Amino acid sequence: MLINSVNRMTTSTTTLEQTRPLLPVRLLNRWGALLEKTRIQRTPLLAVNLIETAKRRCDLDDFGGGDFFEAISRLLESCQRESRLNLIGRIALRSDLLHTLCSRLMMERDRQLYRGIAQEEIREPLFIVGLPRSGTTLLHTLLAADPEHRVPLTWEVMTPSPPTGDNERRRIQRATQRCNCLNWLAPTFRHVHAVGAELPQECVGLMTPSFMSDQFDTMYYVPSYRAWFFRQDLLPAYEYHRRFLQHLQFRRGARRWILKAPTHMSALPTLLSVYPDALFVQTHRAPLEAMASVSSLITILRRVFSDAVDPFMVCRDAIQYWSQTLDTFLQERDRLPRKRICDLDFLEIRLAALT
Repeated sequence: MLINSVNRMTTSTTTLEQTRPLLPVRLLNRWGALLEKTRIQRTPLLAVNLIETAKRRCDLDDFGGGDFFEAISRLLESCQRESRLNLIGRIALRSDLLHTLCSRLMMERDRQLYRGIAQEEIREPLFIVGLPRSGTTLLHTLLAADPEHRVPLTWEVMTPSPPTGDNERRRIQRATQRCNCLNWLAPTFRHVHAVGAELPQECVGLMTPSFMSDQFDTMYYVPSYRAWFFRQDLLPAYEYHRRFLQHLQFRRGARRWILKAPTHMSALPTLLSVYPDALFVQTHRAPLEAMASVSSLITILRRVFSDAVDPFMVCRDAIQYWSQTLDTFLQERDRLPRKRICDLDFLEIRLAALT
């Protein structure tokens, strides 16, 4: 099974035609576009309305510390003004944001009910960084096989509450349904990135409840939100990242967390302010190969939610952003003691998975 996963993640190629959603998905979105032409007025999504809906749905009203109103407002404005969302995109945006708001409400309730959550210590987490599509996911999967290691699993990130074993099978089943839905909407996606409820999950999802996460930029074309996001002090996002880890660790302990997200390269000083004893592995792959691969992945995802995705613009933006991010990280990493970071080549990682 691992060999099959390796082959899918490292040898598959995707044509522009293969990035298109299935015919039923395209027809549904076309029907939504026809409704648009009838000039039926659509009520815009507003942060205040989503927040109130989440409160009613959960019968809770405490989101915990940290102001996220500006972040979610800017995200909504950018999505609705710039992303050119289709019908599925509009449905997904509302559903995902409500789900995130509800998760935040329930996690705050859990912290009040289980006081031990706040006492959990996160010691020497290992962060896998590097260009996207440079072997970070494969290395994450390999290191997760060590019983001494703990990784965030997809179902845990989707449904972190309650922080106990209650309803675990049902929560996994729900996460499986959501993964299957994505696989149906974007069948090519699983050939470039494995999706499954019990697979390791990239830890940008732990920052999503702060609504300061580049996860949104992967799904939607949100240039104004992205520009705002990268001007922000990301300390609130990393503080929530730590709160999320405490939540997961309370349910099942960890000797060491193995975490991964290429975006950590853009905020190393902030990450270290929250995790001062963090360790790092940087993966390396030929930049042109990595950029071609990540552009394909983003195009596949965005084409589910918008009918106006330009693959060449996606690639141009990816090259610009990741070249700047990598330059920033390489300057910052020189300040780390050598014993706290090591380097692995993409081919080395793949070979390790096959032997």
